[in-house]
Amino acid sequence: MQISVETTIQAPVEKVWRAYTTAGDIKQWNRASDDWHTPSATVDFRQGGQFCSRMEAKDGSMGFDFAGTYTKIIEYELIEYTFGGRKAKVKFSDNPGGITVRIHFEGDSTHSIEQQRIGWQSILNSFKKHVEASGN
Repeated sequence: MQISVETTIQAPVEKVWRAYTTAGDIKQWNRASDDWHTPSATVDFRQGGQFCSRMEAKDGSMGFDFAGTYTKIIEYELIEYTFGGRKAKVKFSDNPGGITVRIHFEGDSTHSIEQQRIGWQSILNSFKKHVEASGN
């Protein structure tokens, strides 16, 4: 099952791209809610490179690694990667309202489609907030 989420960010594509692909930025925005955080992230941003973000509840009650391998990168346009035996595609497109970021991913069989959509959309909303609030 394919699931999609998207947002439009008012910032230059270079800034949006950098925030999406830099470990320091990922640690700041990668969370679905304020009671979660990403204490560590690694990024080897190249085709065949790997990434890993440690996502944890702030109270320490649970956590998991979101890890995968980049399979295709077209600068400022597209990132494709595999994670946990599934595939995802992130598209960056310029439009009059800003940069639209669309994520298409293969859902898992453990959670409902709606749960997955809500979780991924919440993380993408956090990404938008981070990019638009940062001054660099």
